Amino acid sequence: MVSSPPVVRGLPAPGRTLVMGVLNVTPDSFSDGGRWFDTDAAIAHGLALAAEGADLVDVGGESTRPGAERPDLGEELRRVVPVVEALTAAGVVVSTDTMRAEVAAAAVGAGARLVNDVSGGLADPEMLACVAGLDTAYVCMHWRGHATVMQDRTAYADVVDDVVAELGARLDAARAAGIADDRLVVDVGYGFAKTAEHNWQLLRRPDALAGLGVPQLVGVSRKAFLGALLPDADGRPRPAAGREDATTALTTLLALQGVWGVRVHAVRAGRDAVAVVGRLGGRWSA
Repeated sequence: MVSSPPVVRGLPAPGRTLVMGVLNVTPDSFSDGGRWFDTDAAIAHGLALAAEGADLVDVGGESTRPGAERPDLGEELRRVVPVVEALTAAGVVVSTDTMRAEVAAAAVGAGARLVNDVSGGLADPEMLACVAGLDTAYVCMHWRGHATVMQDRTAYADVVDDVVAELGARLDAARAAGIADDRLVVDVGYGFAKTAEHNWQLLRRPDALAGLGVPQLVGVSRKAFLGALLPDADGRPRPAAGREDATTALTTLLALQGVWGVRVHAVRAGRDAVAVVGRLGGRWSA
């Protein structure tokens, strides 16, 4: 067994797969339908996620579900910054889920320690230089376009090879902009410009993804490909709220593989899965 999991400078290093809690400060997210859109409700939920054991709470002010329209810059700042400020003041380790350099800078100024950019620096040409200047950790995700068009861009010669190559190019761009290797995390972008089968193919090939050479964050929580796997009695995909058990099953398998982090909505279930893996002797167990 390997006893030293990857460490990202400036972030928690608990010696196991990290659990990142999702906090959508949006009116239109696929998973929670705006339950935490109010600032006070968002802060309370972020504190609850931390109390359940989240190593990081990921605060996002823009929905990236297929078809979602973008808020303007001012609205995204209004949604995100007060929540980041309040959570960091309470001692919570916070990341910010944004594609905008201005939001990243404001969130880090308010205390965020990680920029989680689902576009891998493609949505905003200033993002990579901004993150380098902030000297903060950065999640570089595979992305082919905004939510309104991404599911029109699912053509791959080989999804694993193509995603690894495209992500490798984005990591090279991040390094060229000045982001240090010990600040980089990669995310293959499950559900982003990918069919359900593409997601399964990527999940089956952890070896190829490990070849990117940086820690991996995996975000599969409640995603549509799990709903397609688990149809209801009428053959319709199971709604997001009914996908939690499948998410926990995947979290267990991912922790067994030794991924750096998982991004989940139900933190307690995620932490329980990681604890079971640790007790049985997962990849990072001595």
